[in-house]
Amino acid sequence: MKFAPEIGIDLGTANILVFKKGKGVVLNEPTVVAINSKTGHVLAVGNEAREMLGRTPGNITAVRPLKDGVIADYTTTLKMMSYIFDKVCGKPRFFKPTALICVPSGVTNVERRAVILAALEAGAGQAMTIEEPMAAAIGAGLPISTPGGNMVVDIGGGTTDIAVISLGGIVISQSLRVGGNKMDEAIVRHIRNAYNLMIGEPTAEEIKIKIGSAYDLPQELKMEIRGRDLVAGLPKSVEVTSDEVRVALSEPIRLIAEKLCSVLEETPPELASDVIERGITLTGGGALLRGLDRLLQNVTDIPVRVADNALNCVAIGTGRALEEIDAIRQSGAVTTI
Repeated sequence: MKFAPEIGIDLGTANILVFKKGKGVVLNEPTVVAINSKTGHVLAVGNEAREMLGRTPGNITAVRPLKDGVIADYTTTLKMMSYIFDKVCGKPRFFKPTALICVPSGVTNVERRAVILAALEAGAGQAMTIEEPMAAAIGAGLPISTPGGNMVVDIGGGTTDIAVISLGGIVISQSLRVGGNKMDEAIVRHIRNAYNLMIGEPTAEEIKIKIGSAYDLPQELKMEIRGRDLVAGLPKSVEVTSDEVRVALSEPIRLIAEKLCSVLEETPPELASDVIERGITLTGGGALLRGLDRLLQNVTDIPVRVADNALNCVAIGTGRALEEIDAIRQSGAVTTI
């Protein structure tokens, strides 16, 4: 009988999701940490810290410790993981949790090792990693253990992972360091160039969610935004349309579409025929962008669908992988040190 809590962590660039065995997704918070730069003390993590982005005094910095799906600031990531374990598993803990953590498919061994070491140092008894597209496929309920090609495109905050999975293993995968954050940056750039208006990334994300799209909408949307006029230096508000936001998003979306076509070109013929029959599954927060499935379907001529509960797919898949950890470890999808 196992007493140690078992948790699956989707350690994303934009959000952290934690799946606890027997309870489902128990934590869903932004990957942001607020730190007192003078003392090094962590003031807030998650939602509370996100509200501080762009609003902090000189002695407080609100940072995202992960960049492009990998650790950019080890010390801050360590503090964030300690917060996760304390919140999900309680404190004090008699049994150290077993953690299965998602990493992008394109990470190096050094980046993978850094994630495992951070989890162990933060209080995990055992730490392993699983590649994001595999976890996403499990979470989306795809029949990955059968001899047939399943294609999944996981569009996260920092990376887009594309993989073809068969017989419980990844046959071919590619990772692109383009995701929701690059879309936000494209919107910030467009607003600055078109209106001489400076907005923050939280505002850009709000624009993307409310009126962003990848394909023509039946009825175009509008939204009023506020920022700082770069000419006058004063606060100013302007109205933007979904049409111009779509133009701003066209570059990151084009890169995702090109990478998807590149993976399809490298897919073995038998698996390619399975993909045509079964279609392509989109997961991750980026999959929720209006019309993205339709655009990718037009580009590839293959049916594309957005997974149910796309935002939580990776975390759910990580949790389910814990239940069949021995079988998945044999396929080589799970790594430890």
